[in-house]
Amino acid sequence: MSRRSKVLMIWVWAVVVGIPAANGCFPGEQAYEEAEEAALVYTNATAVYSSKFHGNESKAVYSPLMVGLTLIHAAAAEGAVCLDGTLPGYHLHRGYGSGANSWLIQLEGGGWCNSIRTCVYRKTTRRGSSRYMEKHLAFTGILSNRAELNPDFFNWNRVKVRYCDGASFLGDSENKAARLQFRGQRIWVAAMRDLLSKGMRNAHQALLSGCSAGGLAAILHCDEFRELFPRTTKVKCLSDAGLFLDSQVSLTLPDVAGFHTLRNLYSGVVRLQGVGKNLPRLCTSHLNPTLCFFPQHIIATVKTPLFLLNAAYDSWQIQSSLAPPSADPRGYWNGCRKNNAKCTPSQIKFLQGFRYRMLRTVRRFSMSKANGMFINSCFAHCQTERQDTWFADYSPAIRNKVTDDS
Repeated sequence: MSRRSKVLMIWVWAVVVGIPAANGCFPGEQAYEEAEEAALVYTNATAVYSSKFHGNESKAVYSPLMVGLTLIHAAAAEGAVCLDGTLPGYHLHRGYGSGANSWLIQLEGGGWCNSIRTCVYRKTTRRGSSRYMEKHLAFTGILSNRAELNPDFFNWNRVKVRYCDGASFLGDSENKAARLQFRGQRIWVAAMRDLLSKGMRNAHQALLSGCSAGGLAAILHCDEFRELFPRTTKVKCLSDAGLFLDSQVSLTLPDVAGFHTLRNLYSGVVRLQGVGKNLPRLCTSHLNPTLCFFPQHIIATVKTPLFLLNAAYDSWQIQSSLAPPSADPRGYWNGCRKNNAKCTPSQIKFLQGFRYRMLRTVRRFSMSKANGMFINSCFAHCQTERQDTWFADYSPAIRNKVTDDS
């Protein structure tokens, strides 16, 4: 697949992609090499990125667009605040020309907090307080304003909604003793309302996206996003690295110690932050709310066209869910967790089992012609935000297949 075709596919939904080992990534059937060696460094508003895929190198130096933070002042009256009570915010760069009436909303990711202790710590960071957020963010990858780096979205209205609640924009509760506000759902509503007032209500087409915890939020808020617009508006959703798997059901695996690290984490998030009431009722009517926080129980019922972009060997899930240090006290997975080239044959087999179960998970989802997916065999996490994995000479590709061949 050409790099432009991969970008086009996300908006046009031309094909549901197959899932062999991808160019630029390690093969799934043998000891694999490091999928990518990349760095994105900002120095005096200059970005330098280099990517290396199996001996091929691509380097570029450019000045990324730096976009200022806008605080949502009306949010306070609605109780839509970050963990520490400060105002939420977003970064908006206006579209122009053919993209003047097109909107791309990206929900920031950054994990979750599932206990009073972790949330109290989180509110002292940019993930829990606008007091610590960067006043300007570099717009790269899918948010870039350069046509040669982002040919299909460069002139859209592009928005990065900051993440400061710790529950994928879904909580609605508080803990007065710890001075914690769990208001993710209210932040979502306040941000959308503010953007609608700034012209988004006139959109001809709109794409809701997100990476990691933001990718999960893009799935869970997808149908809500659709309801913001008239039926004449083309609306779709994109989840990047948001396909977090439940390790306690038959289709997936527990971690290396036989525990269920991610399920335990999600259970704490859902319970502490009052997430259950904001999850899709079609799911919570017959499943425990914690299960409904896992996208595998949601994706097949999302009515709005949805695109999944994920690595079958998702590096975050390998490092933090499948083989976290807590499940590996003797450090047997240390080398493999940090560098997949150091995995033993038995560890590779374990990871291949995870890949297989991810593909099984999306099987029903892929049967809908309204949906699409690009799942490669990379050791990666989040591919839309990085220029080297979004749109570069050696970005991940599958079979060199172009959209026109479909």
